[in-house]
Amino acid sequence: MHLNVRDVSLAYGERRILCAVAFDLAPGEHALLLGPSGSGKSSLLNIICGLQAPDSGAVTLGAFEASGVRGDAARRRMGIVFQTLRLVSALDVRANLLLAQRLQCGATRPALVEATLERLGIAHRAHARPFELSQGEAQRAAIARALVVEPAILIADEPTSALDRANTETVAQLLIESAREAGASLLVATHDDRIAPHFERTLVLEEGSLHDSTRKGAPAA
Repeated sequence: MHLNVRDVSLAYGERRILCAVAFDLAPGEHALLLGPSGSGKSSLLNIICGLQAPDSGAVTLGAFEASGVRGDAARRRMGIVFQTLRLVSALDVRANLLLAQRLQCGATRPALVEATLERLGIAHRAHARPFELSQGEAQRAAIARALVVEPAILIADEPTSALDRANTETVAQLLIESAREAGASLLVATHDDRIAPHFERTLVLEEGSLHDSTRKGAPAA
């Protein structure tokens, strides 16, 4: 599904966070949203995901609006990997994934949960709770939770901010490969330019404005 961000603006009081931000993401396209901490990346992702309303502008996913009371249809097609992961601590990994399916899709698909855990290499941790996981395992569990809702677009907020170089490479490749296998678009927001070479398209957000700094010759997403 085509993601279209049209002239999105946001301010907190006198502080302008986003100024007429606009871009498109084609079905199956992978892009990096790069900018320093405090540049408005998380606010933009929240608006795209329908978790926050812009002051002006609009976001659509396919034929559906992503914000407001009419945003539910778009939100159901999004898989989100939050910066803080947001796994439910009282539930094991498998139950976290089933809960995501039930809340977002209205039904569970246990076979898809099992297949996703296997594909991401954490099937052996299916019955572990989040606090029992390593950082890398928790990151994979959060990605798995985003994938089991069969998203049209996979969105990740600062997925490598606390990782060393080796794990950063692993997570970047994992997100790209997972999106490709799911046939989903991918939008990753980060201040970590170490993963930029993995993306053929880079959107740079600075001082509230966005420009497209497409990388030529980068590995295809």
